[in-house]
Amino acid sequence: MIKFVCGNTHFISSQQYAFSAPHANPVLLRWSLLKANNEDHYLAEDLATRAGLLLLEERKLGKDSDPEVLKQKGDQKSHNFLMQELASLRPKDGVLSEEGSADPIHPDRSGTERVWIIDPLDGTREFGEPQRDDWAVHVALAVGGLPVVGAVAIPALNLTFSTCNDFSEPSSSTGSEKVRIVVSRSRPPVEASRVAKKIDAELIEMGSAGAKAMAVVRGTAEVYIHSGGQYEWDNCAPAAVALAAGLHVSRLDGSLLNYNNSDPWLPDLLICNPILALPVLEILNS
Repeated sequence: MIKFVCGNTHFISSQQYAFSAPHANPVLLRWSLLKANNEDHYLAEDLATRAGLLLLEERKLGKDSDPEVLKQKGDQKSHNFLMQELASLRPKDGVLSEEGSADPIHPDRSGTERVWIIDPLDGTREFGEPQRDDWAVHVALAVGGLPVVGAVAIPALNLTFSTCNDFSEPSSSTGSEKVRIVVSRSRPPVEASRVAKKIDAELIEMGSAGAKAMAVVRGTAEVYIHSGGQYEWDNCAPAAVALAAGLHVSRLDGSLLNYNNSDPWLPDLLICNPILALPVLEILNS
C-alpha cells in the first residue's frame, strides 16, 4: 500500500489486487497529484456544498410540485451554477457534466489534462421523494485520468465529504456483527447477493452512488458494489473521496478506474474497507 500526501489529504493506492492496472504506477499517481493543488480541493468542497444549498432551496420551494418537474429544475439549476463557477474560476480546465455533454470551452476533452467531472444532482429519484436524504452533489477533478480531487455533498444531512478532510485510517474490523453491503434501490446487483451469501452479509438498498459510497466512508457500511453500468460523473467524486479516506476503490475485476475517456461509460464499481477487498474480489472473480 502506497500513501501520498497532498496538503492534508492522503491518497492511498492499493496494489494488492490490481496488478495489471495501468494507473497502479506510483510515479504516475504522484505526477497527477502534483498537477492539482490545495485550492482545487477546497474549490471542489465549496462548489459541492453551495450547489447542495441551492438544491435544498429548490426542494423547499417545489415541495408541492410534480416530482418530475422538481427533479428537472433542481438538476438544471445546480448544473448551471457549477458550470458558471468553473468557467469563471478554472477557465483552462475541461468540464464533463451529466447535464451537459458538450463543454463549450473544451469540446474535445481528449487532449485536456485537467477535467472537472460533475454530477449536479446524483439521486434524482430520491430528490423528488419527500423526506429522503440519499441524494448528492458530485464535484471532482481528474488529472491524467486519475480522480485526485473530489467532493460529495449530501445536502439533506448537511454533510460534505471531500479530499480536504483529514480522514482517520479505516477500521481494522467491520465494527458490526454482519458486514453491510450498500446496493442500488432500483438495480441491486446479483454480484452483491453472491458476496452477501458467501460472507453472511446484510444488503442495504440506498439511492445515489454518492450516498452509498459515503456510507462506506462514514463507516455505516463496509462495502459498496455496483454493476450494470454508471457514467464517470456517477463515481469520480465518490472514488476520489473514498481513496482519500484510505478505502479500496476499483472495478469488480480489481482493476483501477480511469477517467476522462471518450466514452464516459463505466461498467462497475467496488468501494470497500481494505480488509475486505481481497475476499470480496476473490468471490466476485471466482
